[in-house]
Amino acid sequence: MKTPILNVGLVGFGMSSQVFHAPLIQATPGLELSCVVSGDPDKVQRAMPEVEMVAKAAELYARADIDLVVIATPNATHYPLAKAALAAGKHVVVDKPFTISLSEARLLKQQAEEAERTLCVFHNRRWDSDFLTLKGVMEEGTLGRVVAMESRFDRFRPDVPDRWRERRGPGAGLWYDLGPHLLDQARELFGMPRAILLDIATRRDGAEVDDDFLALLDYNGVRVSLSAATLAAEPTPRFRVHGTRGSFVKFGLDPQEARLKAGETPSPQWGDDPLMARLTLADGEGNPGEPRELRCQPGDYLAFYSGVAEHLVHATPPPVDIDGALEVMALLESGLDSYRQGRWVKL
Repeated sequence: MKTPILNVGLVGFGMSSQVFHAPLIQATPGLELSCVVSGDPDKVQRAMPEVEMVAKAAELYARADIDLVVIATPNATHYPLAKAALAAGKHVVVDKPFTISLSEARLLKQQAEEAERTLCVFHNRRWDSDFLTLKGVMEEGTLGRVVAMESRFDRFRPDVPDRWRERRGPGAGLWYDLGPHLLDQARELFGMPRAILLDIATRRDGAEVDDDFLALLDYNGVRVSLSAATLAAEPTPRFRVHGTRGSFVKFGLDPQEARLKAGETPSPQWGDDPLMARLTLADGEGNPGEPRELRCQPGDYLAFYSGVAEHLVHATPPPVDIDGALEVMALLESGLDSYRQGRWVKL
């Protein structure tokens, strides 16, 4: 039986679309990238001459042949663009963060349910190689009872680029950029915390918005620390997790983003991570044993769009549950409340 083809319209053609959405959509069986909405036709033509382009989202939404709309635009536009797409009867994928407020996200969920349309958020870091590996280690009980996790996205980018994420405005800054990734992964591993404490800062010369943050999540018996920085030249661990039976440490980022930026096409084994994780487990006498290297599971960003296609055609569960995406928005918003009030905020 021939697999149905779903026509996809992509709204926006910035970095997120060019690096993630367009190549992943084009590599997913059952999906056809049919049209791109962009105000820069030359850029789209150079990158994808075979794909049609329109200047306005309304032109895309009016097309009867478009089944799925993917919104990869500045954060503050997610809500109005998704609202209009749902009103036009389209299924919708929204890049993270879902919206810039929890109230907007809830309204979109309600609208999607009333329209009987699928609404899904692109939390692709659930398919990072290191995260998949850590999740498996924890599910197997290798570390015993986990008592602490440190998860970091550190970079060294002292020069402030001229782009919307770096300019003052709703949804700008590092907390809304990398915070959703870290919060979603923590929520996937431990569920919702009891409380959150956030500190954000502006560190770089000439920076207008936050470019550094530290968030602490309060779980029963587990301390979770999430942080990101733009002035970290020395490599720091991506994950450091401690339990009653040992520790898991991983340096280096999942390689999929770098490979997409280099123009590689997703394929089998494409998500292999050349960097090993390190396990240090207790010996028979309760002392730390010799550290051993652990090969990471292959990352698989294609799983998101493959899951979307399967969901739309065969009614399987969506790859990212909308209630989970709402919980990430609750954490983002509660974190900002914590920073403004200078205290822990209970959830």
